[in-house]
Amino acid sequence: MIDTHSHLFDESFQNDIEECITRCELAHVNRILLVGFSHHTNKLVQEYAKKYKLFYPTAGLHPSEASESYKRDLDKLEQFIKEHKIYAIGECGLDYHYGKENIQAQKELFRGQIELSIQYHLPLIIHMRDATQDTYEILKEYSGKVFGVMHCYSGSLEMAKEFIKLGFYISLGGPVTFKNAKESKRVAEQIDLEYLLVETDCPYLAPTPYRGQRNESSYVKNVVAEIAKIRNMEFWEIEEITEKNAIKLFNMEDRL
Repeated sequence: MIDTHSHLFDESFQNDIEECITRCELAHVNRILLVGFSHHTNKLVQEYAKKYKLFYPTAGLHPSEASESYKRDLDKLEQFIKEHKIYAIGECGLDYHYGKENIQAQKELFRGQIELSIQYHLPLIIHMRDATQDTYEILKEYSGKVFGVMHCYSGSLEMAKEFIKLGFYISLGGPVTFKNAKESKRVAEQIDLEYLLVETDCPYLAPTPYRGQRNESSYVKNVVAEIAKIRNMEFWEIEEITEKNAIKLFNMEDRL
């Protein structure tokens, strides 16, 4: 299995990272996309990827990093991309959950990373929270040039299909296992499997039966199991399909 979105470098893992990796191996999670979201975490991701072979590093700037200095931040990110091996740009995107005070800076930071993804032909990892329409409209401006994944997707089935048309995969995480997650289950049931990925977003959003606890990459198996149950398929079928999709999107063949 491949966890396509993990923050195993988070400080909550500092005392048991080795044990977490062992649990991944026991769960047959043999590849993990380790996702950066700031200048600091981008560097951390590289350090972890050099130490542990199962980690595939990314680099990006989360919308919470958006400020008036976005141009300088984009220049710094581009220099980092030139100097390091990464498999995707992100996570990046729009997040209006805590307000829209920095909305313009968010949009400019997002557009800048989209343009970097086009320039360096790398997939985007999109963070979208309470900003579906603006995210869609901005990505649509680059239709035919962009590709990537809508990470931890929580939107509607209808919008999922629209994002797929723009060149994006749909990634489902722990919330699809929650009893009240009707729309996520609907997406899991009806989305074209050719565009489906699975993730944990650990240490956040732990799946049932770990809900409310620290999430970790080995729990991606619970996401796979839930999707298999929803679609009336075998566990190994969803495991195989999502693994193949991840390898294709993130061009992981070079480290197989």
